[in-house]
Amino acid sequence: MATQLHRPIECSAEEWEARQQLAACYRIFDLLGWSESIYNHISLTVPGEDGAFLINPFGLLYSEVCASNLVKIDIDGNTLDGSTYPVNKAGFTQHAYFHRHLPQAKAICHVHTSETMAVSSYEHGLLPSNFYACAFVGQIGYHDFEGVTVRAEEGERLLTNLGQHKILMLRNHGPVVMGKTVPEMFFTMWALQRACEIQCATLAMGKPVLVSDEVLRVHQRDLSQVQLPGGPGAPDFAAWVRKVDRVDRSWRD
Repeated sequence: MATQLHRPIECSAEEWEARQQLAACYRIFDLLGWSESIYNHISLTVPGEDGAFLINPFGLLYSEVCASNLVKIDIDGNTLDGSTYPVNKAGFTQHAYFHRHLPQAKAICHVHTSETMAVSSYEHGLLPSNFYACAFVGQIGYHDFEGVTVRAEEGERLLTNLGQHKILMLRNHGPVVMGKTVPEMFFTMWALQRACEIQCATLAMGKPVLVSDEVLRVHQRDLSQVQLPGGPGAPDFAAWVRKVDRVDRSWRD
């Protein structure tokens, strides 16, 4: 495999902006401890190119991902930008199916954090036991574990179990989180991670206090009143980009 982390690339201004945003997201995930060695994936559709999306080069750490070494592939797995890096088949199979069939799923991540994997492996899934979890109750799909996701025929079941939601908990495996934008997906993932962390801590102490259905409805109704301008997750993502920049700006190359 090529060892050059940066490579010359020709693309539209829109694609380069998307590449930088996705590369920043990889670095943020790494800074937050959400990376898993060279595994897992975050993907983003290429603006103006039907059926094309960007994904991480298989073999690089998230801390090595930058705008120029992201791989552009189509939904059939063909490399479109001359990259010499391979793509993890598990990432392609799963993400490509969602990108193909869900036009609203522009940005998709799949992680293996300890807490989200623990909750996905818990019989009752995510409980309405804390502030963050209350935003997600009734808005998560669950998909039973079928082994590593490399078979195209599993895609239809993944889509069915996702339903109208933007989070799919793969049982015994971990979550897939989707958004119309990278910031929206990031913020959803951040809140889900916090919900799972707190649930794990609460269950370790004993029986949790669960929030009633009536309060859940009020909570979910009123959440929009505490959002900042710029779209879902935009201020949060921008803040973390600033923090990443203070650590290492090489993701921009």
